[in-house]
Amino acid sequence: MDTGRLVVGVTGASGAIYAQRFLIQAARHYSQILLVMSDQAFQVAHTELGVRPSRLPWSTFEWLGEEYPHIRLLDPKDYYTPPASGSFRHDGMVIVPCSLGTAGRIANGISDDLLTRAADVCLKEGRKLILVPREMPWNLIMLRNMTQLAEAGATILPACPAWYSRPQTIEDVADTVVARILQHLGITQTLVEEWGS
Repeated sequence: MDTGRLVVGVTGASGAIYAQRFLIQAARHYSQILLVMSDQAFQVAHTELGVRPSRLPWSTFEWLGEEYPHIRLLDPKDYYTPPASGSFRHDGMVIVPCSLGTAGRIANGISDDLLTRAADVCLKEGRKLILVPREMPWNLIMLRNMTQLAEAGATILPACPAWYSRPQTIEDVADTVVARILQHLGITQTLVEEWGS
């Protein structure tokens, strides 16, 4: 395991498998992961994956298949936690999947919960912020929000699977997106071979 701290946000957008697969991989590379999940994210995980993660008691086993004690679940309403402050140093934040409503709030500086506040901190401190939207199509407001986020320094990484690696399972398909997130965090990944390798 590498050292470092990562903030991860999970919203209620469809695509819980991306969060699940990403967290499993990120847990291998970061000594601490601070996780912010919306209430809807728990509901979507149950609907799409058939798992029942819960806030209390918190355990990663139900959702990720293994206990990861260094993944700490934070209360999305609690601003008195480390990612809410610019003085807390970490290696960046990934929001996966990122609903376009959440993206819109971040783009317009509306920090109405810990997830959006943590993202706002990343932008103001010049830290890496990766948003993984999955919804489609996008209307003009959504497109403008994404432009605004990119101009502010965020990386927009839509959950668009790649097919050149010939994925055989749903997990393989999701991992093509996870691999790209890891690459943008500067992590050498082995999930998907690089093009031309």
